Amino acid sequence: MFDIITIGTATRDVFLRSPKFKVLRDPEHLKKLGFVTGEAECFALGSKLSVEAPVFAFGGGAVNAAVTFARQGLTTGALVKVGEDESGDALLAHLKREKITSFAARDKKTASAYSVVLLTAGGERTILSYGGASEDLARRDIPWNKLSARWAYLTPGALPMALMRELVVSLKKRGTSVAMNPSGAYVKMGAEKMKPLLSLLDVVIVNREEATLLTGFDFSKERKIFKRFDDLVPGLAVVTDGPRGAKVSDGRYLYIAETFKEKKLVDRTGAGDAFGAGFVAGLIQKRDVHYALRLASANATAVVEQVGAQEGILTAKNFTTNRFKYLSLDVEPL
Repeated sequence: MFDIITIGTATRDVFLRSPKFKVLRDPEHLKKLGFVTGEAECFALGSKLSVEAPVFAFGGGAVNAAVTFARQGLTTGALVKVGEDESGDALLAHLKREKITSFAARDKKTASAYSVVLLTAGGERTILSYGGASEDLARRDIPWNKLSARWAYLTPGALPMALMRELVVSLKKRGTSVAMNPSGAYVKMGAEKMKPLLSLLDVVIVNREEATLLTGFDFSKERKIFKRFDDLVPGLAVVTDGPRGAKVSDGRYLYIAETFKEKKLVDRTGAGDAFGAGFVAGLIQKRDVHYALRLASANATAVVEQVGAQEGILTAKNFTTNRFKYLSLDVEPL
């Protein structure tokens, strides 16, 4: 039996960085042009821009999370789908190097998922993403009898809701605890459509914007957000807020954590996956929310200091250093 199995997306990534990539902030005009955040990453149309040496890496929620679990010393499996191509071969070789057991399906017709990440000098980025085979996981691809684990961690991407729920029901029947980091596609479905899945989860992990979209409450009304999550999820609700930290509700108490300060912000890619997987790894190891939040924050901080979603992921030994020994934590009645 595995300690944990991750289920979801796997991608091949290339990171390109250039001082010519500029961030433009002009809400008044950009929102009218369809840039809903009022911000854009820009470069001159028709120009030929010099970039730094490309960094080739691996990503996708299921792979990012699996690397965290494996480096924390947990026996880990990953259920993903990749193409019958060079990128697929590279992804499977990467899982093997990280001591992750692969339950990978191969697609002969569709290429492996691929992302191009455009990085600014300040660590901000735009991701050009091709979902490919990673979004085509089907029921026939799943080795149902081999998915035996204490925990499962879901990062569903654009995979069908019905398939995800069937997987969770099957896992729960075997006594598996299930954590989920919903994708944007799932969050957009809204709480009512997601309720049949949310009602089965032991942990759900979302960011501030996703929490607002799912619950329908502005983030300034955080108590109402967590009360709504307590109605939807029988387990823990984790809401991250970038450099401002994270909060966790168990239905009775609200656990509040700040963040570790990064030495230098290089690339935010994978920070959310690092936090979510770090939190669940901490729960598996100690069954303690405070410990889980400390590991989660440390892992996310280490990731943003490197280019790529996995380069900075902590090993169990890395986490024992003095740098990550203390984190400001608090708890309040909900």
